[in-house]
Amino acid sequence: MAGHTDMKPHEQTYHSVIALLKWGAVGCIIIAAIVIWLIASGGHK
Repeated sequence: MAGHTDMKPHEQTYHSVIALLKWGAVGCIIIAAIVIWLIASGGHK
């Protein structure tokens, strides 16, 4: 297991990756909602 001196950089990397995954999920949800809205509104004339 890593010593206490090595934990700080690993914790920063971990928090950065978690934040990236959260924002990536939010972005995917927004894009999916836009695609669904475009499909739903574009099918009717």
